[in-house]
Amino acid sequence: MKFSRYLVPTLKEDPSDASIMSHRLMIRAGLIRKESAGMYIYLPLGMRVLRKVIDIVREEMDRSGALEFLMPELTSADLWKESGRWQTMGPEMFRIKDRNSLEYALAPTHEEAFTNAVRSIVSSYRDLPLNAYQINTKFRDEIRPRFGIMRSKEFIMKDAYSFDMDKEGLEQSYQAMRRAYRTIFKRCGIETIPVEADTGSMGGSDSEEFMVASEVGEEVLLLCPECKYKANQERAEYQRPEPANEAAEELRTVETPDVRTIDELAAFFNCSADRFLKSLIYLADGVPVMAVVPGNREINEVKLKKALGANELELAPDSVVQSVTKAPVGFAGPVNEFNVRTVCDISVKTIHNAITGANQKDRHFAGVNAGRDFIVKEEFDITSAKAGDTCPKCGSAMNERRGIEVGHIFKLGYKYTKSMNLTVLDEKGKAVHPIMGCYGIGVNRTMAAVVEQNYDEKGILWPISVAPFHVHLVGIAKADDEIAAAEEMYTSIRASGIDVLFDDRRVSPGIKFADADLIGIPIRVTVGKSFFQNDEIEIKLRRQSEIVKVRHEELLTKLRTIIEEEASRLRG
Repeated sequence: MKFSRYLVPTLKEDPSDASIMSHRLMIRAGLIRKESAGMYIYLPLGMRVLRKVIDIVREEMDRSGALEFLMPELTSADLWKESGRWQTMGPEMFRIKDRNSLEYALAPTHEEAFTNAVRSIVSSYRDLPLNAYQINTKFRDEIRPRFGIMRSKEFIMKDAYSFDMDKEGLEQSYQAMRRAYRTIFKRCGIETIPVEADTGSMGGSDSEEFMVASEVGEEVLLLCPECKYKANQERAEYQRPEPANEAAEELRTVETPDVRTIDELAAFFNCSADRFLKSLIYLADGVPVMAVVPGNREINEVKLKKALGANELELAPDSVVQSVTKAPVGFAGPVNEFNVRTVCDISVKTIHNAITGANQKDRHFAGVNAGRDFIVKEEFDITSAKAGDTCPKCGSAMNERRGIEVGHIFKLGYKYTKSMNLTVLDEKGKAVHPIMGCYGIGVNRTMAAVVEQNYDEKGILWPISVAPFHVHLVGIAKADDEIAAAEEMYTSIRASGIDVLFDDRRVSPGIKFADADLIGIPIRVTVGKSFFQNDEIEIKLRRQSEIVKVRHEELLTKLRTIIEEEASRLRG
């Protein structure tokens, strides 16, 4: 492909609304352009990368034995109502009506659609196991689209759904996908951190996310350096400290005028934040509940929502807090009987002589002890783990990193096959529900994640497997015979089957080299003064500073060798 006939609108400056490196570089290198909030156009160069990522995903899914489908992006509300998720998916799901007032969803995921398809086709244990997948567009009405194609309203996903006769079969399907995912991401040139994760609205039991470490990642990961325990903060557990061995104090009321926050209280009482019991009022499916945690801990709303069995969870407005506690915001506490469900973190009962709100304005209780001054009726792990916390497996201190999710696998269980009455006949002729797994890869996110892990101060460093072209041929020619020689070189490389972009523009060498570094094609071949005078062609790998010179007749062999070596490095 000739640069002069290709559309590569490179930019010298970073776009003002791009906050992460992949977003900046993908726009500057002419891969994407923003159409509106959360909506992006893939330009020709970006489409080449996207197709290569898709090809890798498809090859490994096919190799695993999965079968490719293509499902409608518009799915009937009847399917979502059958599974029970029409009401629970929340505002992220686009809901529309056609001219006949029939309801549909622009699908954010396809569990219902695949379950419906399989129940219309599969009838016997002989048809299973089955792993059906697609690579298709998804839609989510993100409340805050950001980070370019990392979090957008429209995106491409590979989603797969396994159907097995029993849990043993599901485990085999699940492990096959774990292996396939590791291979996919390695071939794409990115390192991932598989971590335990929450299943969220998908349901099910076991769940694992594939994260790409990034300083701007939206997810917090807890990692144990000793036993290799890894979990998303939404799921991560940690060991609570042993209760202090101290005598119980008398319960007493302390006047605390205008003292509300944990920091203010710690200063007022001259003690650390872990001495306090922090009580927050939430609305769980519209019903008030009180959550009680140590003062030095943040409530993990994902864990809390799961513990409560709620579909929707939000902090209660001030009016509800005052109605429940009979006091202004900032003075809530578990001491006193409430006509409201109260759940405590599992560490609450280990805090002796605690301080907490007295449910009266400008007053707190001190000397509070669970069991004597209030009863812990329900306790769960509802706080977030953080760096330095004790690993739940081995007791070592955990580290914290940020990450970007590029893949997620679930053991869904029977959630959909039972709710949608998918059955098959087993070997004895009995109708049974198959057990399901779900496996997703964000194709766009994977593309952006490659950039997040592969760049320098000059631009992108594409791995050979997903690079838009393998070779960037730069022609530095002035005279007609030199231009003709560069053209001949381009024709020769192209005819050999090597993917090549030829910069034939009549611009300065500096501009050509700057664009070559920005775009990041792995191999740069320069046809310039050395070639015209000495028949020497310059080859430079984008990741290296060294320049190698070869004779004209050696070029194609050298290029094939480099391409194979780079590809082999990714295969491992």
